Amino acid sequence: MNTAIERDTNIDANEIVESSTRHLSRKFAGIYDEAYIRPIVVESYKSFASAKIQTFVAVFTTRFAEDRLRALAKIDGKIRNTMPSVLFVCVHNAGRSQMAAGWVRHLAQDRVEVYSGGSDPGREVNGAAIEAMNEVGIDISNEFPKPFVTEIVQAADAVITMGCGDTCPIFPGKRYEDWALEDPAGLGVEAVRPIRDEIRRRVVELLNDLGIETK
Repeated sequence: MNTAIERDTNIDANEIVESSTRHLSRKFAGIYDEAYIRPIVVESYKSFASAKIQTFVAVFTTRFAEDRLRALAKIDGKIRNTMPSVLFVCVHNAGRSQMAAGWVRHLAQDRVEVYSGGSDPGREVNGAAIEAMNEVGIDISNEFPKPFVTEIVQAADAVITMGCGDTCPIFPGKRYEDWALEDPAGLGVEAVRPIRDEIRRRVVELLNDLGIETK
């Protein structure tokens, strides 16, 4: 893994990486050291080089790197986590997978660990998806498109794809489903509402299968 940021990257990038590395080193103290964490932070930072809103790249970098480190710690047996975990993957991680993750957080609260990612991440979350979810009291405006990574796929108990099934690596013993759902890209909120509601129905079924009761 390349631990260096390219020469033409400005000094703020290095500050973001160092600040995130220090923060995560404290959070994962006794599990992973800075030498292990820094390359993951650098790689996570590079995932957001084309993000539309650069103001939040520092936050995105830290959150994504933390998700990856938590997944790695679970795989390595360094942390015990009895909660089921679910990964939602669509093409751009801007609409369907973000709405699905939002529904899980809302319906399961803190009883499920949820991740999302894209095979070709977009630059921002779909505005119509944000609006449609706001209508049902769920805020996904602080989320961000990101790639799915092998360690998160491996750590998840269930992997749900939405139109990009063959791009996900397959690990034995996991639940894989492909949900055939219309892509909300380019649609208005009126057309996104039925997609939102169908995602909710499927999420409820998934959570029930995982033993998580919903209202």
